[in-house]
Amino acid sequence: MNVLVTGGAGYIGSVVVEVLVERGYRVTVFDDLSQGHFAAVSPAATFHEGSLADRSAVDGLLASDRFDAVMHFASKSLVGESMSDPFLYFSQNVGYGIGLIESATKNGVKRFVLSSTANLFGEAERMPIDESERVAPGSPYGETKHVLERVLHWAEVCCGMRSACLRYFNAAGATTTLGEDHDPETHLIPIVLDVAAGRRANLKIFGNDYATADGTCVRDYIHVADLATAHVAALDAISDRSVRFNLGSGTGSSVLDVIRTVEEVTGRTVDCEFAPRRHGDPAVLIASSDAIRRELGWQPGRSDLRTIIEDAWAWRSRHPDGYGNQRPLDVVT
Repeated sequence: MNVLVTGGAGYIGSVVVEVLVERGYRVTVFDDLSQGHFAAVSPAATFHEGSLADRSAVDGLLASDRFDAVMHFASKSLVGESMSDPFLYFSQNVGYGIGLIESATKNGVKRFVLSSTANLFGEAERMPIDESERVAPGSPYGETKHVLERVLHWAEVCCGMRSACLRYFNAAGATTTLGEDHDPETHLIPIVLDVAAGRRANLKIFGNDYATADGTCVRDYIHVADLATAHVAALDAISDRSVRFNLGSGTGSSVLDVIRTVEEVTGRTVDCEFAPRRHGDPAVLIASSDAIRRELGWQPGRSDLRTIIEDAWAWRSRHPDGYGNQRPLDVVT
């Protein structure tokens, strides 16, 4: 199968590419490297540096080869930023995403996998959150993913393209070769690891008065390697039907759980202080993955908190400066 992966140089996309290559897929990565890293792209994949904003480049790439599927990871994804600049998110995530879907349908692509978000569910009524939960996005970011899910529904009705939309919260961890390197870093686990490594002075914990066991927010962390195998399983499943699945470990870990586990794994103390709550942070967010386990036989193998942190710490210890500033020297553009 010939697969185009947008955002394939990013954190999750690069791990998905790694799994696709290992399983014998032919893979092309399209990424503008604004958030991703060329060094994270599998050397077995074909790399095209380009932006989804350049519709002629997107159309030209999709017309240049017969792609069986598109896997779409390229998007802006910061909830807080989407609240302060919602129109940026709608213009880019929705505008560029619709252009990609339209071009894919025009060029005969029959499968599309969307990296969606469990932020579709905002203030969920039940935990863990399953696919029956009412969709009510908790941010403009979540709303952009909801719009694309609806566009994909109509792409199936009108054009016959099957799709898989995978909704999840917190990707974490690392593989042997690929890890998390964002600038700025906003995710809790790499920030706590930076404090343990002495690269940050301390950690601010936003709120210790939530209705949880230790007063801090509880979140669902899923290993990036498990996410990757779920995306590939979904790709294989949509030959004759579309699917929508929530993804999670099914258990939650508090901020203090993360800190204690980092201290145990690293043998170092994490200096932290409490700060006021951030507006809009729910006390608990946990996603259910019962449906994808039952229907596709997917099983997360590395999504317990200790394994996630051990893998992330091992990668960051080997790559203290992340991927560095490596740029492509001789690639297709």
